[in-house]
Amino acid sequence: MNLKYDEKGLIPAIVQDHYTKQVLTLAYMNAESLALTMAEGRTVFYSRSRQQLWRKGETSGNIQRVVSITADCDGDALVVEVVKEGPACHTGAESCFFQPVYLSEELKPFAYEGLYELIKGRKTQPQEGSYTTYLFEKGIDKILKKVGEECTEVIIGGAKQDKAETIYEIADLTYHVMVLMVQLGITVEDITKELEKRHVVDHKVKQERMQ
Repeated sequence: MNLKYDEKGLIPAIVQDHYTKQVLTLAYMNAESLALTMAEGRTVFYSRSRQQLWRKGETSGNIQRVVSITADCDGDALVVEVVKEGPACHTGAESCFFQPVYLSEELKPFAYEGLYELIKGRKTQPQEGSYTTYLFEKGIDKILKKVGEECTEVIIGGAKQDKAETIYEIADLTYHVMVLMVQLGITVEDITKELEKRHVVDHKVKQERMQ
């Protein structure tokens, strides 16, 4: 189809993780960078600030390998699905989108239950290209490895006292823990009941069990 570039010859490109469908970044392409992206199979963008082409990962090594490129109905925006090698954001975060702006107070209580059911569905009804299905197919060892990696990322974010990054990494950890829960048949209710037993938050359950 014929793409519609703006007056500066640019078109916005939404970069999305092929496996998780997470939005990684919003960048811009011109006709040349788009052609190079398709020819090289990796993202090549146009920097509006530097007014030049730049290949993602050229200096950082965080390359994005292109799976597909899709235009919207008007042909004036692109979605680029990629398999990324390393963080997408220059801050070191996996995605450039980690600054909380709004969360519905009405729907927030259902977030965990909804996410759990979605993850459970990826196990009972596998979907090709789904990162969650991929984890279940790889099995418990892969899931545990990812939980361990995300724990480390939380520690790194916390050590830097970077609130936004730590929130992002805790969310990643929560997701992978839920994958583990589904794998082991542990429900959100199981965890809630266990927490309800600990109404005295300073009760050192683990230490007492170890003695």
